[in-house]
Amino acid sequence: MELLFASAIGVMTAGGLYLVLRQRTFPVFLGISLLTYAVNVFLFGSGRLTTGAPPILSDDASTYTDPLPQALVLTAIVISFGMTAVVVMIGLGAFLGSDDDHVDDQPETGAETPEGRT
Repeated sequence: MELLFASAIGVMTAGGLYLVLRQRTFPVFLGISLLTYAVNVFLFGSGRLTTGAPPILSDDASTYTDPLPQALVLTAIVISFGMTAVVVMIGLGAFLGSDDDHVDDQPETGAETPEGRT
């Protein structure tokens, strides 16, 4: 179970990093979202990988699941959703302003500079 869990986190992290390093804005947004999902799954797994265990320690339960990572994950989901919405709106505004979603900072070759020189 732990190997599958760690592999899933690794695949999501690798996919997120690959998408963040792309040169278009939409794959970058998807990569950031995938990285936040990987962090959420990691936080959720830090509360123990047990099934059927109560989240509160009682006298008759020998094992329990820590409820703090679950609360952290719920908070992180809400924050990541809000931040994704903000970043998408900023990217959409940049796309509508320049009619291109390319992330490259390099000036085009042969383009004139503001002083009129090439």
